[in-house]
Amino acid sequence: MFKKLYNPNLRSEKKEVLTQDGTVTLYSAEFDECYHSTKDGALQESLKKHIIPASILCDKDSLAILDICFGLGYNTLATLYYYKRNFPNKKLHIISPELDKSLVQSLRNFKYPKEFEPFRAVIEAVSQNFFYEDENIKIEVKIGDAREVIRGIETKIDILYQDAFSPKKNPALWTKEYFADIKKIASKDIIITTYSSATPVRLAMYENGFKVYNPPKSEVRSGTIASLKELDLEEIDMELKKQRNPNAKALSDGVLVVS
Repeated sequence: MFKKLYNPNLRSEKKEVLTQDGTVTLYSAEFDECYHSTKDGALQESLKKHIIPASILCDKDSLAILDICFGLGYNTLATLYYYKRNFPNKKLHIISPELDKSLVQSLRNFKYPKEFEPFRAVIEAVSQNFFYEDENIKIEVKIGDAREVIRGIETKIDILYQDAFSPKKNPALWTKEYFADIKKIASKDIIITTYSSATPVRLAMYENGFKVYNPPKSEVRSGTIASLKELDLEEIDMELKKQRNPNAKALSDGVLVVS
């Protein structure tokens, strides 16, 4: 397994950062990264890189969503915002691991955008109890290591928001072995959305049987969409990529990554 090169004592050291769309994110000293792209904007990144593409591609009456990792809760809350406006009767079960318990507990005081105001009760419940449920929505924030949490999930996952800190900073959540665990809990129609377009990450998905695609064009920077099924998107020829770059390897637990 990877050697962790960050200092856990820095977990509480975070500062607010204003992003391009006017929404606020945090900078994490622990990982030396912001929780969101400051150029795309926290809300716009969630909506246009994760929520909207996945909702278009995965059309079911009820959805089980795995949000890696909860962080500031933007992906989860943006999911509620988007589905309430467009698919109000859709049943959503969102599971989200998060290592930083104190961060989740602090979110009742976070400066969220106005779009999330209708979900104040959800924010309060999650920050206090790590859980929320009503007629159509169930949210479970599971405090702990994401790799361990995933191995304990019994629900078949329809959508995965692969939104961990970058492969350079948090490689354990981007490896071939990690995506093998994801495949074990994936529904046959799973849609994976991520901001990463790194070849080692794409190979880690591909070598587990996932088809890898370029996402639809949008106002945010491109990433990757993956699925076990054929999608009406531009598929990336990973075999050709391997031929052109014989040294390209999938990110793996057995490889020490030094940042």
